[in-house]
Amino acid sequence: MRDVPAPACPDDGVVLRVTATGVCRSDWHGWQGHDDDISLPHVPGHELAGVVAQVGPSVRSWAPGDHVTVPFVCACGTCAACLAGEQQVCERQRQPGFTDDGSFAELVAVYHADVNLVRLPDGMSPVTAAGLGCRFATAYRAVTVHGRVRPGDWVAVHGCGGVGLSAVMVAVAAGARVVAVDVSPQARDAAGSMGAEVVLDGTGDVAAQVHEVTGGGAAVSLDALGSRATAAASVLSLRRRGRHVQVGLLLGGDTAPPLPMGRVIGWELEVYGSHGMAAHEYPAMLARIASGELDPSRLVGRTIGLDEAPAALAALGEGAGGPGMTVVVP
Repeated sequence: MRDVPAPACPDDGVVLRVTATGVCRSDWHGWQGHDDDISLPHVPGHELAGVVAQVGPSVRSWAPGDHVTVPFVCACGTCAACLAGEQQVCERQRQPGFTDDGSFAELVAVYHADVNLVRLPDGMSPVTAAGLGCRFATAYRAVTVHGRVRPGDWVAVHGCGGVGLSAVMVAVAAGARVVAVDVSPQARDAAGSMGAEVVLDGTGDVAAQVHEVTGGGAAVSLDALGSRATAAASVLSLRRRGRHVQVGLLLGGDTAPPLPMGRVIGWELEVYGSHGMAAHEYPAMLARIASGELDPSRLVGRTIGLDEAPAALAALGEGAGGPGMTVVVP
């Protein structure tokens, strides 16, 4: 912990006073040197909620005092991808905690505020909102847009950390029957509490177990962890014409995992990546939260102070972080 200069406010951006920020496995990957965008010294943290403290002169839609969150991809708003409405794959994206200093701090700068800020509904706590920008929103879009989950579908979720538990919750809310897979008993218990119908311990031939319990394979399978083993198991868990969604980051030694492409061809499987969700897509998700259909506050495992963030980050690599999300309240 140290004092650093306050971030400068971008002309088209804002400075937020951080009210809560999540500790995510993506932060752990960055700390481990798996992200080339990071140069030291650096402030991590990319899942955040905050209050607008300062507004740049070009910003039109925001004012000091506004309570907001932000997608982890801060889009430029003008590239071809952005103009097509696909800001989550912006060609000139910036990311707090990766390309820029992040939210493990009291203040954080956010660029292109009119494109990227999301107004929080009245009554939503900062702790709940902090998990939306990365894990929950990514899982929401993975299940609803890429997975196209329908009532009665079997959905397999490989890895039940924050993003996996989010996927379980969203899939169950869509009327799906969920198989949750994790090596941690605590994570499996958490998945069951979110509505997973079947939990598997992640050992042995996971794909064969999924085929057995679903009667032929899942319609949709998500790798919510990000490893060679879970990516392959997710593809092999599918029924014919099923859909695999890669949500967990594949970094370090897992950057280029071998996948069973013969199965993909022979069974006409669909393979998607899921990289967050653009700010303009948040209202539908927030409406379902406001109605009580989705309750991301249940995914928060614990809250900690900023001085505890380094130990929480290290715990992610040791498998000692506990189920659910850890959220820092500065």
